[in-house]
Amino acid sequence: MKHWIDADWPAAQNVHAITTLRSGGVSTNPFASLNVADHVHDEAENVRDNRKVITQMLNLPTEPVWLQQVHSNRVIQLTHNTADPQADASFTHQSGIVCAIVTADCLPILLSSKDGGIIAALHAGWRGLLNGIISRTVKALGKQHLIAWLGPAIGANCFEVGTEVKDQFVSKSAMFNAAFTQNNQHHYLADIYQIARLELKALGITGVYGGGFCTVTDHQRFYSYRRDGETGRMATLIWRD
Repeated sequence: MKHWIDADWPAAQNVHAITTLRSGGVSTNPFASLNVADHVHDEAENVRDNRKVITQMLNLPTEPVWLQQVHSNRVIQLTHNTADPQADASFTHQSGIVCAIVTADCLPILLSSKDGGIIAALHAGWRGLLNGIISRTVKALGKQHLIAWLGPAIGANCFEVGTEVKDQFVSKSAMFNAAFTQNNQHHYLADIYQIARLELKALGITGVYGGGFCTVTDHQRFYSYRRDGETGRMATLIWRD
């Protein structure tokens, strides 16, 4: 049984990109079973074992660089000496370095230059999107011809937000109006995939793939914080030969 999803995008042959599923690990409920997050009150030994499982089953060149994610817009460049960084996006020019993001409803975004020379992984919850995590990462990558893949996140029919969230996005740019549908007097359904697509398009990135998932409704494959509260996290990984 395959315990991950391969990114379906036309990346260069030297680029590898996946999102792990919730199956195939050693954790027990409510974290069953391939939880990779060490901040959700799962047993530390189980998390370590699950990370080893992922490294082995994907034949990774090295242990992923796990970020301390804080819903910021901080972007860091990874080298072979980077350890335990606090950021919500990472990128590298080097081969053999695995960029990693953990999510359970927030949107994981992967970026790659068309030639596979530079790669990035972004943790894009609504706060990160609002604070410019995509634009900051694209700027850090420099003048590249980039493509993007949107991994498993909360679907548009499940992400209810208050008027204040919608208003913040629309204040940033009127283009974001298209990503919100009024649900009742004080709430909207937010399409986090659409928010990302609009931002990427505004930055000149038209090759955008993925985005057809819903972590909330697909209980068998994905963790969802909004659905379950206490739960694990999937890993979205990208590396290059």
